Amino acid sequence: MLSKLEHIEQKYDELTDLLTKPEVLSDQARFQKVAKSHSDLEEIVGKYRNYKSVVQQLDDNKGLLQEEHDAEFQEMLETEIESLQEQKAQIEQELQILLLPKDPNDEKSVIMEIRAGTGGEEAALFAADLFRMYSRYAERQGWRIEVIDVHYTDIGGVKEIIFEVDGAGAFSKLKFESGVHRVQRIPTTESGGRIHTSAATVAVLPEAEEVEVDIDPLDLKIDVYCSSGPGGQSVNTTQSAVRITHLPTGMVVTCQDEKSQHKNKAKALRVLRARLKEILEAEHNAEMAGTRKSQVGSGDRSERIRTYNFPQGRVSDHRINLTLHKLDYILDGDLQEIISALVSNDQAERLRQVE
Repeated sequence: MLSKLEHIEQKYDELTDLLTKPEVLSDQARFQKVAKSHSDLEEIVGKYRNYKSVVQQLDDNKGLLQEEHDAEFQEMLETEIESLQEQKAQIEQELQILLLPKDPNDEKSVIMEIRAGTGGEEAALFAADLFRMYSRYAERQGWRIEVIDVHYTDIGGVKEIIFEVDGAGAFSKLKFESGVHRVQRIPTTESGGRIHTSAATVAVLPEAEEVEVDIDPLDLKIDVYCSSGPGGQSVNTTQSAVRITHLPTGMVVTCQDEKSQHKNKAKALRVLRARLKEILEAEHNAEMAGTRKSQVGSGDRSERIRTYNFPQGRVSDHRINLTLHKLDYILDGDLQEIISALVSNDQAERLRQVE
């Protein structure tokens, strides 16, 4: 590990030097590339230098301990050594995590898809709650939400919503949200006061650049039609809605959120690229997220990753056995505690595999 860190520090110093070179400063494209590489190494180099400082202090104190001192100074040295050993162990663990291979998608924006599963109208209302939860979380992170396609029910639920979360690092924090989310509550439509269980599915796809996924225009069948609003009422008399069918895979993407046919087509293509990117990655690396089917599941209540229990005011993530009694806060977008726990669990699992 230490030799690898030495190499990284050397590379960082080289990049620091490059950033002062006139030939780099005068070439904006090259400067941005070097600056990005420099920034990517900054955290791990800072941590490594901190580690070396702690190790040096530890060695110095151990050397002093070999000399003769009064009892009080001796005790102070032993306390300091114990504290430094704890720091050293903590920093070593942090460095191991920083050295884990980075997911190349982590810094990307994402396309999210939420669909009502088991539970009829109540499932659609829950899907709308999930969309609001992720919107509020994105707001807290300083990210931008853009709806691509949405299908409402008559009482304000969401049968399906596809939206983009635009922000640096969005995928790294949202990728563990993929799966089936279950809700237990008394529906507003229930007169008998019985608790119902419903489900909604969430898919999180890293956004794909055009250079990453090459789509042959001949592989696309594009249909245009009039968009419609809740209850099927026409909200647009022009043919602005777009349906794109990818003929080789049979994949269909629709978009009717914009009044412009051109903008709807561009949005639909972004979703198509994200879905195709996921399939390509799954084919090349079985350890990646997997195909969209396995990521989302069927929407059945038994395939849950998280339960939102309203009567008890709790949220339970079943993958990491985490239960929080703060349902209202979580549904208002306070997801960081859950997301941090999922990230830590993933890091621990990957460290075990390295060992």
